Amino acid sequence: MQNRNSPLSPEVWLHDLFTSKAVQQGTVIRRKARDIERFAGMDLFLREIDRRGYRVIENSGQIIIFCNRAPIRWLTPGAPPISSKEIGPKSFQDFGRSTTV
Repeated sequence: MQNRNSPLSPEVWLHDLFTSKAVQQGTVIRRKARDIERFAGMDLFLREIDRRGYRVIENSGQIIIFCNRAPIRWLTPGAPPISSKEIGPKSFQDFGRSTTV
């Protein structure tokens, strides 16, 4: 879903994103998933990520782009994180609370 009201084409938007100072320095950038979808489309964005050899993660609607090829190491213990889609819907019972007040 691309924004037809945007003065930037998806290619120009991606070019601007990937020519930022943070990208040139090989650090990390963050964008809202909604904005990526709106301005470039997630498929085109992910193809560009793959072409550059970068890694990307999503959490709560935020996309974190690691603008380098260094490995990512989780510092929290336990099983690797899973997405909210894999977890499924939650209810108050899942947290030991009832819905009655």
